[in-house]
Amino acid sequence: MTHHVILGAGPAGVIAAETLRKHAPDDRITLVGDEVEPPYSRMAIPYLLMGNIDERGTYLRKGASHYADLKISQLQSRAKSVDIATKSIALENGQTLTYDRLLVATGSQPVRPPIPGMDSAGVHPCWTLEDARSIMALAQPGARVLQMGAGFIGCIIMEALSARGVKLSVVEMGDRMVPRMMGPVAGGMIRDWCETQGVQVFTGTRVEAIEAGTPLKVRLSNGQIVEAELVISATGVKPNIAFLENSGITCLQGVLTDEYLQTSVPGIYAAGDCAEAFDKVSGTTIVSAIQPNAAEQARVAALNMLGQRTELKGVTQINVLDTLGLISASFGTWQGLPGGEQVELTERQADGGKGRHLSLQFKGDVLVGCNSVGWTEHVGVMRGLVEGAVPLGRWKDILAKDPTRLMQAYLASAQGQGQWSGAADERRR
Repeated sequence: MTHHVILGAGPAGVIAAETLRKHAPDDRITLVGDEVEPPYSRMAIPYLLMGNIDERGTYLRKGASHYADLKISQLQSRAKSVDIATKSIALENGQTLTYDRLLVATGSQPVRPPIPGMDSAGVHPCWTLEDARSIMALAQPGARVLQMGAGFIGCIIMEALSARGVKLSVVEMGDRMVPRMMGPVAGGMIRDWCETQGVQVFTGTRVEAIEAGTPLKVRLSNGQIVEAELVISATGVKPNIAFLENSGITCLQGVLTDEYLQTSVPGIYAAGDCAEAFDKVSGTTIVSAIQPNAAEQARVAALNMLGQRTELKGVTQINVLDTLGLISASFGTWQGLPGGEQVELTERQADGGKGRHLSLQFKGDVLVGCNSVGWTEHVGVMRGLVEGAVPLGRWKDILAKDPTRLMQAYLASAQGQGQWSGAADERRR
């Protein structure tokens, strides 16, 4: 009987386990997770902070006996090391697991900035349900909260904190908000919008030290001291793969995989936020820490673990963000490519309103990336053009003069390529 071991009980781990069970009813499956709660979605934590759901609402599967019914064994621990010669995993609880097929789906972990005072009471990351409980206890209406980091995850947390009625300050060391998703104009527009909504934003600024006490005193690189009852660290995440050091499994930024999600070691696979997979748009391997990618990678990895040769079609580079009611989106190689062309259009509101911004990046006559702020009607079309690598022909020059004609460009260019389904979906929006 083949034994499949899955390290990580997030969305990738759960979907892989379910896929394995569907196609291999008699194989043995062990799912290893390091938290006491049932498998849950980290992306649901902001909705918990807002009060839209309870803790149970974060669970990936609501049935209490779901995993038992599928004969998926659950084990609470964390991998300490992997021995590929003996096909065994040393766990932190002292146990050793042997496997026939192994899936590494250990996800990400928060980056902990080396700032004096990070261990002070009242300083928390926002990553686990345990973190969420600590934050909810302190983030009462009117409480002063300082958040370090205004990236994609940081902005989602910021939205949840704002809904709790706190007095919020955000410190971002980049020169703009969401610097890994947005260019200077777009990131600046998001910052301006947040400030009109009552959030104090410091960009190009670092937290230098946190002084313990009630309140906490946070010293910034601009010389200011900000007092807060709660400090949240949202300074980014990194693949959770330290336990693979010296294992013989090739890791770059994440666990390097081929088009079948297999690692450099036969029989060992990776999926989700810890996996480094090929992105057909940029032509490079990337870690793409978004849940739709994790789900598809898990499905493909599980099928290949069973010998059903299945190729990953590619990694989706997509982020859509709602920041206090301002919608922004980023697709593909939004920074542009060397030798490529770009076109930008910006409409600012004199009264401090949301404004709109559109940035298109081309390689030849193909749209390879884009940014948008406040331009919601074209989100589906932008994704279709970038992911489909649709040759635009003469429409590329038309878009260079008027980038708002994306819909017409998509319909005309995709017409002969069998890509009407996405356009039809967009038209129904």
